[in-house]
Amino acid sequence: MAKRVSLRPEWLKAERVLDIYSVSNCISPDFADYINYWKHNGYWFFDMPQIIQQLAQEQMIDLTATSLFYYEVYGLEFKDDPGQWTPFTPEPSFTTHVIEPGAKVLEGFDVVTFSVGNSAECSPLSCNGLAAEVETNRHCLLTSLEQARDLLGRGQFENSEPGPYRIVAVYSVAWP
Repeated sequence: MAKRVSLRPEWLKAERVLDIYSVSNCISPDFADYINYWKHNGYWFFDMPQIIQQLAQEQMIDLTATSLFYYEVYGLEFKDDPGQWTPFTPEPSFTTHVIEPGAKVLEGFDVVTFSVGNSAECSPLSCNGLAAEVETNRHCLLTSLEQARDLLGRGQFENSEPGPYRIVAVYSVAWP
């Protein structure tokens, strides 16, 4: 995903956070309202950066000020009620053939809501300000999958946004 990374908004009272690398587009927006172009995969992201670049060229979207991210989605989602982990799969009506980048830098883990079940909605750490209560890194992400699983299991995300919640590893990658 190509995103326009925003600095930490003043209302987010987490001084250690410098900028927002969240999966959601609430604070750091995606490069475009891409869903309308129907070039995404079953995870509602893109299989490779070249698809984003081609779409941007076709639609005259400037990618100059964007950062490129690669996401790895944990295969289980957490449902508050009844507090359990269940498997999920990409939307089968879309071809999903993700090409892993040759070089990637792990930036952290985000917890993202998927109440509709398809595209990412909110990242409560940034969107709801939970980073003021939970230890995150400078990009408003958690440091490990275990930390994300533990916080979800302890109910830290309850009453922030409707779930289910999915954990996404966020990597920064260079544009090809």
